[in-house]
Amino acid sequence: MVYKFRVILDAEEDIFRDIAILEDDTLEDLHNAIFNAFGFDGMEVASFYTCDETWNQEDEIPLFDTGDVPGEQRTMGDYKLSDLLDEQNTKIIYVYDFINMWTFLVELAAIEDQIAGAPYPETLFSHGEMPDDSGEKSFEADMHDDIYGEFEDDLDEEDLDMFEGDDSFEDFGFEENWN
Repeated sequence: MVYKFRVILDAEEDIFRDIAILEDDTLEDLHNAIFNAFGFDGMEVASFYTCDETWNQEDEIPLFDTGDVPGEQRTMGDYKLSDLLDEQNTKIIYVYDFINMWTFLVELAAIEDQIAGAPYPETLFSHGEMPDDSGEKSFEADMHDDIYGEFEDDLDEEDLDMFEGDDSFEDFGFEENWN
């Protein structure tokens, strides 16, 4: 079978590529097809991330084993596409170049019969031009009204007055030691 993916750049403009690839190919093969389809040189580190239906990131699947024990961590080459993706599980996130954080939403759009003689993987459709940079990424935690949360120590500015005029602290000549 052939998996047809729509790979969308996470950007303000509509930039995406449709890629056909065999279901028995690996995530590493899909990684290669994506960076080629978007015109990257393939010299940067990348990872896939499993996610839920609303694109919430879950488990990382790196290009290289970065674990403490060699061989313990599974990499892109260890996963066939059919191991992770099917009619019920259609979404995965791809991040290329962890300095620039090119982020792509990858969705399985169709599963079709293989066409004899067709080259796979193949870029079927290309829409939009790649921007010069990946843009600003904002990684913000949900903040509650109480920004201190459980770490509130009940001290305020008036409490800090207790240190004024206290000569019991020894001056170690901090500024002088940095010459």
